Amino acid sequence: MVATSVDNLHSADNQLNKQNSLTEKGEVVSGRGDAVNTHDILTGSRPDGTAVPVEPGKDTTCGNWTRSGEGSAIVGHHDRDGTNPDPVANVSWNSSHGTPGCSTAALKSTGGSGLFYCFAAN
Repeated sequence: MVATSVDNLHSADNQLNKQNSLTEKGEVVSGRGDAVNTHDILTGSRPDGTAVPVEPGKDTTCGNWTRSGEGSAIVGHHDRDGTNPDPVANVSWNSSHGTPGCSTAALKSTGGSGLFYCFAAN
């Protein structure tokens, strides 16, 4: 269990980390310090989990997840470890920074590979 509620999921007390933010195959996703860093997770959200408001000329979801070139996306860090000078954003699982583009190369340049989160609720 990574959170007891939606509010807990978006609080500093959630339990998301590198060890439990796994792929659909149950594998650990590489992060900072590994040979290949793929810790950026596509979210398009603010720290509270809500969508970033749409502003003309500002893309935070790679064109509603349809673009693979132009645009940008807000990403979080599954391992809660980054280089953002903002101490909150640096450890944010859902809102750490924007990407320089939506292509595979652009996502890789900041430590990503186009991964996103899925949550199950019981």
